[in-house]
Amino acid sequence: MNLLNDRRFVMVSSTASVVDPEAPTEFRYWESDGVVWGSYTGDTVTVGQFVGTRDGDTISITYVHALKSGGRAAGQSSSRIETEPDGRLRLVEEFQFDGDDTRHVSVCTEVAGGGPGR
Repeated sequence: MNLLNDRRFVMVSSTASVVDPEAPTEFRYWESDGVVWGSYTGDTVTVGQFVGTRDGDTISITYVHALKSGGRAAGQSSSRIETEPDGRLRLVEEFQFDGDDTRHVSVCTEVAGGGPGR
């Protein structure tokens, strides 16, 4: 089952930056046979790309993005997939930027109407 295929999520919190509720970072996920990939933009990011795998309720990805302030950032993350009471998915992500030992946590929720069959 390609659980994440064609789903959209928005960031609601992050320990790495303040999330702008009017223009949060938005993620678009695709999945095929456990391989996940996608893109993201918004808030502090001009454009970002990621690729990785899903094993059960865990997503492991590598990402890179261009910053609106200039430069780029890259790193790795591991997300836990949870289900909200209304059936939407929620991703709780632990991530780390390349060259920095600090572990950050972000939470993203699925955009209503953003998934298959919705």
